[in-house]
Amino acid sequence: MSYVHLQVHSGYSLLSSAAKVKELVLKAKELGYQALALTDDHVMYGTVEFYKECKTHGIKPIIGLTASVFIDEQETEAYPLILLAKNNEGYQNLIKISSVLKSKSKTGLKEKWLKAYHHGLIAITPGVSGYIETLLQHDQLDEARDAASHLKDLFGEEHVYLAVQPFQQDEELSHKLRELSKRANIPLVATGDVHYIHQEDKTAYTCLKAIKAGQQLSEIEEDQGDKHFRSTEEMMKWFGDDPELLARTVEIANRCEVDLNLGQTKLPTYPTPDQSTADQFLRRVCQEGMKRRQIASNDTYIKRLEYELSIIQKMNFSDYFLIVWDFMKYAHDHGIVTGPGRGSAAGSLVAYVLFITDVDPIRHGLLFERFLNPERISMPDIDIDFPDTRRDEIISYVKDKYGNMHVAQIVTFGTLAAKAALRDVGRVMGIDSKAADRLAKLIPSKPGTTLKEAVTVSSELKTLLQQSEELQRVFQTALKVEGLPRHTSTHAAGVVLSEEPLTQVVPIQEGHDGVYLTQYAMNYLEDLGLLKMDFLGLRNLTLIESIKNQIERQENVHINFSDISYEDQKTFDLLSAGDTTGIFQLESQGMRQVLRRLKPSSLEDIVAVNALYRPGPMENIPLFIDRKHGRVKVSYPHPDLYDILKDTYGVIVYQEQIMLIAAKMAGFQLGEADLLRRAVSKKDKKVLDEERSHFVEGCLKKEYPVNIANDVYDLIVKFANYGFNRSHAVAYSMIGFQLAYLKAHYPLYFMCGLLTSVIGNEDKVAQYFYEAKEKGISVLKPSINKSEFPFTVEKGEIRYSLRAIKNVGVSAVKDIYRARQEKPFEDLFDFCARVSTKSVNRKTIEALIFSGAMDELHPNRASLLASIDIALDHVSFLTPEDQLDFLGDTTFSIKPKYAEIDELPLVDLLQFEKEALGLYLSNHPVQAYRDRLRENGAVEIIRLSSYIKRKISMGGLLTKVKSIRTKNGQSMAFVTFGDETGEMEGVVFPEQFRKLSPLLEEGAMLYVEGRIDVRNESSQIIVQEAVLLEEMGSKRKESVYIRVKEENHTQELLEQVKRVISMHSGEADVYLYYEKQKKTMRLPDAYKVHADHAVIFQLKELLGEQNVVIK
Repeated sequence: MSYVHLQVHSGYSLLSSAAKVKELVLKAKELGYQALALTDDHVMYGTVEFYKECKTHGIKPIIGLTASVFIDEQETEAYPLILLAKNNEGYQNLIKISSVLKSKSKTGLKEKWLKAYHHGLIAITPGVSGYIETLLQHDQLDEARDAASHLKDLFGEEHVYLAVQPFQQDEELSHKLRELSKRANIPLVATGDVHYIHQEDKTAYTCLKAIKAGQQLSEIEEDQGDKHFRSTEEMMKWFGDDPELLARTVEIANRCEVDLNLGQTKLPTYPTPDQSTADQFLRRVCQEGMKRRQIASNDTYIKRLEYELSIIQKMNFSDYFLIVWDFMKYAHDHGIVTGPGRGSAAGSLVAYVLFITDVDPIRHGLLFERFLNPERISMPDIDIDFPDTRRDEIISYVKDKYGNMHVAQIVTFGTLAAKAALRDVGRVMGIDSKAADRLAKLIPSKPGTTLKEAVTVSSELKTLLQQSEELQRVFQTALKVEGLPRHTSTHAAGVVLSEEPLTQVVPIQEGHDGVYLTQYAMNYLEDLGLLKMDFLGLRNLTLIESIKNQIERQENVHINFSDISYEDQKTFDLLSAGDTTGIFQLESQGMRQVLRRLKPSSLEDIVAVNALYRPGPMENIPLFIDRKHGRVKVSYPHPDLYDILKDTYGVIVYQEQIMLIAAKMAGFQLGEADLLRRAVSKKDKKVLDEERSHFVEGCLKKEYPVNIANDVYDLIVKFANYGFNRSHAVAYSMIGFQLAYLKAHYPLYFMCGLLTSVIGNEDKVAQYFYEAKEKGISVLKPSINKSEFPFTVEKGEIRYSLRAIKNVGVSAVKDIYRARQEKPFEDLFDFCARVSTKSVNRKTIEALIFSGAMDELHPNRASLLASIDIALDHVSFLTPEDQLDFLGDTTFSIKPKYAEIDELPLVDLLQFEKEALGLYLSNHPVQAYRDRLRENGAVEIIRLSSYIKRKISMGGLLTKVKSIRTKNGQSMAFVTFGDETGEMEGVVFPEQFRKLSPLLEEGAMLYVEGRIDVRNESSQIIVQEAVLLEEMGSKRKESVYIRVKEENHTQELLEQVKRVISMHSGEADVYLYYEKQKKTMRLPDAYKVHADHAVIFQLKELLGEQNVVIK
């Protein structure tokens, strides 16, 4: 070993290096290096990955970082300094230094921190960019010597080096460094300042710098020299005259010895309130839980509890269970809904009696060994579901209880994925954005698809690259940066808890709400033995909490899911009908079809179908259903397996069934059976053969025939990959059942909660609005005086949410709510005077008017819109800016008047309403044609899913049109239709597109004939024919019927009706029905009308929606 790289930046120096850790280590191995350092800027993100990769490939890892250090007391200038950990104390100090730089002093390290944490570190100046080098370049030789002496005083004479680099083209600087080395008695050392692996990666590295700076490649100043990963031979060419500079790198490497002690568990202790041991306290809390669960005298439960406690104590996990019990107790005490369980933890009775889970493992036949296997020591893993709106409360509680230096959330890295890499590189290279976008769009949308994979599967991408050298350059550069970290974010669920202060174990950085973020990603925290817990925010629990709270508030009914019957027939009727919109795990079209065929009659059926509805086991669903309904006889691999497989009609569905089969037939302990399950799922032939011998041998000892033993083993192998974790399936099926129970028994509150849960998602709000309508539940338009932040139940109907109106933000809703606490708003002028125009601006007021929320203030929306300026001017008159209100508290006020203006046409009103709400609430343009559509046999959109593979006709408003070209260059389109009952996607294939394309414009209203198909588990219409609705023929002669109510029976109104009719003469008879006299009169032929969209809308505007029909 004659040289070691001591200055190396990886991709974890975000957007400042094109070198991936694994590739660096592999390159070091290829070049024969026996040691290697990692010195990223300020961070230690890659430390554990680097350490493990080095150990795997027989290379000594040297852990370091590059820290910016302030050189003045004013902290205005900071310069980089390389710091290497000489020993474990040095590693601990690097953790602290990095933590300070990423949380307390981001622009640089104060000298006080460096003094506190310098022990065990070796300091090397970084080359041209260093403070000492900068002084030398400015001929400040004495200052440079003082700075060097200061470093030596701080770190110790043997721990400071001056770096000389192969690309330092400034001979004068090299000479000055050598002189300073002699005068200050600080040795020189050769470093490479590596930022990429191969010389040809320099463009990729410069692109990263441009991406980081938000500049073009041409604007980035090129680095001096080359910063690739040089071989020893290359370094010797540069430093052949000074071999001691290379030798010193080896000396330094030999002095650095750090052991991360991976694999050692560091479980925290739980502070018991009475000084008892964790084992004693856990037993006591479990016994109290047994009483609360009313199972304290049941021998089966007592034996199971003793068994589980013995395993938990043997594995030293009592503290872990108490920590989880404690924050779950906090959640329950503070009314925070928690999930019934998640994953294999639902198989633990201890978790059940601690109220960590709500699944009785004995009643549901769940196995503790699937959770904690005494044959295989591993960290326990209890994942907890909380409402997504209250998850932060739990994290905050844990932080406050154990201290913010003991609790952290976990970092994740957003990477330059294939499409992002192409777009970013294309942008900085100055490529036309449309060309870069076209390139990116040719990458398959399948998550995880790499650029290398894309070019092999997309012939169009390959052709495009062959046609353009410029795009080829972009693509080749993107290949080099693809997969590199781009930014950090927070893991969606992970929280780490440490017995020691975190900065003795893991570097941290600033997080959110006073909770730090670890710099190590989750899998590396597990390597360090830290306790990781998943606090998951589940939207469905928020939904359950919201529904239950509304029911309790309005109906005074408290729903406790521990008390409901999981054999409730009304719930099974709803599930059997496939009425599962909004039901956790059961909502997809495919699942609905399965439920309709299955007709579930027990929770077991829901558990099984949840487990089966996945690629692979899905093929067993038809057999499962046929056996349930007696159409196919139930058979078992062996009669002894009846008890294990009876609930799933002889079909192996769960991993636990595999374990029980191995225990029953081969005499395995359940822990041993779990090892078998894990082993065979890996499909390694050698392992499979070994396990077969083991299994068959066990079966023979229990006197099963060898052929039966082999057949059953083959079944185990087949289902090991497909089998689902039953504990998880039971827990999540319970959430699904609970939601179905609420929907079956409290549909009004369920739909209200469901609408609130999707505020911000226009498509989902529209979908659930239409379903509510189908169920006969009215949704009232928003009201400025009655609507709240969520959707609310109001006298048997749902009141639309203020927050669900586009351009009405959270602060606006809060301000409106605050202002109306005193009294309701009287008119637009009163409203503008009492709210803050900062949060409730013109855009917000317009949205409120368009949505109908202000109809109660004035019935004419056009007048309201025209009066906004009057109202805002009135406000400024009442409270002139920067002046006292000259009106004071007197009641004197000049009340402005609304602008007099005709109302907007109904079509415009509806369009503005749609823009504000994302749906047509008060009416729908298609509704005017409904009578004629019915005559033509047209089906409403909400019913189309019942016509799979059948020809239908429908009427719809085109809300989206997306034209594309097929592989052979033909045009086709994906479209979305809407009517008053819902929306549905459709496809117009090339042949139909050629003749129908003139009609395919957003906003067009069409009568469509086609076929209903299923794509991606959703119904869609294959369009075959289409005409404009107003040109749609009728299968019989139409007549227009007008109801004349007493309040409408005025000469003026009848004259207006007459004018409309005369302007639209046609073939349809017009009948007037006088409601008071109960008489019908046909108008003379001179008043026959053309009953199209325009005339019907105009008549309905005059007379009201319910008073004009076509028959």
